[in-house]
Amino acid sequence: MAIKCIARLRSRRVVQDQLQTPNEVEAEGGCCWANLPQELLWEVLLRIEESESIWPQRKYVVACAGVCRCWRFIIQQIVKLPQLSGKLTFPISVKQPGPKDSLLQCFIKRNRSTQTYYLYLGLTNSLSDGGKFLLAARKCRRPTCTDYIISLLAEDFSKGTNTYAGRLRSNFLGTKFTVFDGQSPQAGAKMGKSRSSRLANLRQVSPSSNYPMAHISYELNMLGSRGPRRMQCNMNTIPATSIAPGGLDPTTQAELNPYQSTPTSFLSKSASMENSVSDQKNGGLVLINKAPRWHEQLQCWCLNFHGRVTIASVKNFQLVASPENGPAGPEHEKIILQFGKVGKDLFTMDYRYPISVFQAFAICLSSLETRIACE
Repeated sequence: MAIKCIARLRSRRVVQDQLQTPNEVEAEGGCCWANLPQELLWEVLLRIEESESIWPQRKYVVACAGVCRCWRFIIQQIVKLPQLSGKLTFPISVKQPGPKDSLLQCFIKRNRSTQTYYLYLGLTNSLSDGGKFLLAARKCRRPTCTDYIISLLAEDFSKGTNTYAGRLRSNFLGTKFTVFDGQSPQAGAKMGKSRSSRLANLRQVSPSSNYPMAHISYELNMLGSRGPRRMQCNMNTIPATSIAPGGLDPTTQAELNPYQSTPTSFLSKSASMENSVSDQKNGGLVLINKAPRWHEQLQCWCLNFHGRVTIASVKNFQLVASPENGPAGPEHEKIILQFGKVGKDLFTMDYRYPISVFQAFAICLSSLETRIACE
């Protein structure tokens, strides 16, 4: 009963709370839920967060953050980052690194008629459960390249709104791709204290600028030799040390709360445009596809997807970290991202730390692009 009441409170309180200071809210009397003792409120919200651990029930945790500033502050302290909890709660979670201990299972649905791709978080082991919608992308062909506009909403692909997450752009041959983040490093700045500045910030949409955060390249296959595609991903915003035991976490320089964005890049823009060799020298993580093995009886290339992929396709891949210098260690054997086909227009996507679901989705979109030069 309390959770349902919380959900109803959100629609009445969230807009007013954004326009008023805590003193103004208190002067107007607030509501009985906002005036609970801090210790009791903390215990109530903590129990809600623990009990509503999966979607769609987890929507009540999001509703709690919209009741008032006091509730939002406590929720920020209670809800852990995806890399620690393995849960995606707030929209900013799509830009934060995935869980460290396991792969987070997602799936992609393709609509051929509209050239649109929808990413869902898997709620059960079955792909027929509908899932929790995360991101959508629409393909836009241009004379010299192809763009994939990635959005937080399934039907809004405008670059001028705050639902714009970023984009993926390919070259003319479809062999090289760049992932752009639509959020500037200053996007997580705190709202101004004055009422006029808060009104201005509420009306301001996110910038249409794009910040390169990853580069994906596919090896040319001009001779048409048999075998899977060879791909390489230069993750300019992730340090290579992040995969080592106790390594550098991409979010260590950011505030650890769900309403603050992670750093857009730990490298300069000029450094982010360099090739994989310079990326490794500068400390950037480089991902390569895991080499498959030839199965003599089946007469095909095989990878162990642990039951997550059921249809053989040249688009299927598994990505692991590339060793910087010297032999590979145990951390270079862990699958960071795997993608595969399970239906005519249905694909699975499983990812883990240190990449985010946004980065994983962009990489998978590059594999879905048809390229004769690489096959």
